[in-house]
Amino acid sequence: MTRQAFRGAIFHLLGDPDQGPAAAVVYEDGGLIVEDGHIAEVGSFIDIQPQINGAPLQRVTDGFIVPGFIDCHVHFPQVDMLASPGTHLLHWLSAYAFPAESRFAHEDVAAETARFFLDQLFANGTTTALVFATAHKVSAEALFAEAFQRNMRLVTGKVLMDVNAPAGISDTAETGYMESRALIRDWHGKGRLGYAVTPRFALTSSERQLELAGRLLHEHPGIKLHTHLSENHEELEAVHKLYPDCPDYFAVYEKFGLATPQSVFAHCLHLSPSEWARLGKAGSGIAFCPTSNLFLGSGLFHLAAAEAAGGRVGLASDVGAGTSLSLLATMNEAYKVGQLRRHRTSAFKLFYMATLGAARALRLDDKIGNFTPGKEADFLVLDAKALPLLARRWSRATTIEEKLFALAILGDDRAVAETYVAGRRVHKRDK
Repeated sequence: MTRQAFRGAIFHLLGDPDQGPAAAVVYEDGGLIVEDGHIAEVGSFIDIQPQINGAPLQRVTDGFIVPGFIDCHVHFPQVDMLASPGTHLLHWLSAYAFPAESRFAHEDVAAETARFFLDQLFANGTTTALVFATAHKVSAEALFAEAFQRNMRLVTGKVLMDVNAPAGISDTAETGYMESRALIRDWHGKGRLGYAVTPRFALTSSERQLELAGRLLHEHPGIKLHTHLSENHEELEAVHKLYPDCPDYFAVYEKFGLATPQSVFAHCLHLSPSEWARLGKAGSGIAFCPTSNLFLGSGLFHLAAAEAAGGRVGLASDVGAGTSLSLLATMNEAYKVGQLRRHRTSAFKLFYMATLGAARALRLDDKIGNFTPGKEADFLVLDAKALPLLARRWSRATTIEEKLFALAILGDDRAVAETYVAGRRVHKRDK
């Protein structure tokens, strides 16, 4: 049995902060005890000190110990084409994303990129992610293998894409189904890994492929569905032409049994009131991708509409249309989207959408998302003095919420001093 203790300011959430102030828990002089990779105790240091029982104690100053960040939608094969300009989503995909993904037919490319990608997630404080690979089976295998070696909680799957895509990055309905089955058999439930059936979006999968995607969900209870929904107006028009029998975009996924509580839909920018209501009723998760939506000019996410419908919303970097793997930087842009929507987003809410809210969107909140005893010990040490401007603002903040807001708006990877996965330190910032 391994046991370790941490002392410092601790912040986590027990629920949605919009539902009441008691959801946000702060221990200004707190203690966290980790045992065999799980949370054993959390509370005021004076209360838990007798339970340390000689375990090694680490002191944290000038910041917060917070739960690990959870990225609800990110494309690992796109890290090499960040900051590629495009006129809109469909042009950007054809000009940059698809050519970049063609390289992942090569195992060595997939393996090297997976290592770099996970290193970067840890450096940015992301300890769990729902990840797009490519249509190549080896791309998902490389990411699974690297995450397993690091004991990371990660969900991914090979992309299903059999129409309207270049030959080098597409599959067929049958090969997509068989390769997905093999990946589920080999990786789902291994260590802390999970599988997501991953049709790119309705435009690049035939009816037969979407039908087989639904079959995979039915055959393997507990796996997830990960795809895009309603990101761009041109995309909506193309989907309507491709599926004229469906009244709207979300209906395409409903038609094939893909709208489930285990489904996560990225973007969701241009949904009708009916779509919002049905998505909420389905219990599906929603990935809010503000940096990507602003970069491509796709639109402004409507957080109030999503939550009014009962949607479970988590933040997502989306890279490479997104502009940073930092969920602190993503909080910054999410706040601005809310301002443009005339919907103020509190600091507590921003952190909620990167921790417990994201865990709820992925249906993983029984395992991660806060410091409830028994959950997996994924957490960060955030250093408010890492950036001079942040340190100056922090010194003048008078409340915990002001301090967290400063971290959300001014912070980035430099504010992540240490990252822990299952109680083991996997990143320490080089000062």
